[in-house]
Amino acid sequence: MKFAVTVGDTTEMVEVSGEAGRYRLTIGSEVWEVDGRLTAQGIYSLLIGGASYVADVFDEDGACVVDVGAERYVIHVEEQTRYIIRTKGGAGGGQAARTLVAPLPGRIVKVAVKPGDKVEKGATLLVIEAMKMENEFKAGASGTIAEVRVEPGQAVNGGDVLIVIR
Repeated sequence: MKFAVTVGDTTEMVEVSGEAGRYRLTIGSEVWEVDGRLTAQGIYSLLIGGASYVADVFDEDGACVVDVGAERYVIHVEEQTRYIIRTKGGAGGGQAARTLVAPLPGRIVKVAVKPGDKVEKGATLLVIEAMKMENEFKAGASGTIAEVRVEPGQAVNGGDVLIVIR
């Protein structure tokens, strides 16, 4: 599986494969072989590159917090497709018309607005199914719906303009 992993202000794409405690992590051009075992509730024993680590892992406000020795990492993990849609599929900012563009191929499941509707930032505009996942698109800024170029059931390609907001 591929994930977008964010630590601080840095996001990296991470591919994870393997099972039963033996995993291969690909981060950019680096490959890490990891042996990871749950030893107690929230405590993992990790063997990475011949070095042994104990990691205390817990959830804090939706983030994965990992304590290894005296170091603490606050990690946000998101499925790669969802990350791409969230970061590249929103309506852009600025004073002129803003467009909602399909970040990858999919099918329109629901259109929640029509031309003339006034929307606030964060309002749901539409739902698109891509790679067997439904993804809700929200307005990146307040405005008025100028155009809706899609309808439920319609197939779209990456880069297609879906909605125009003024």
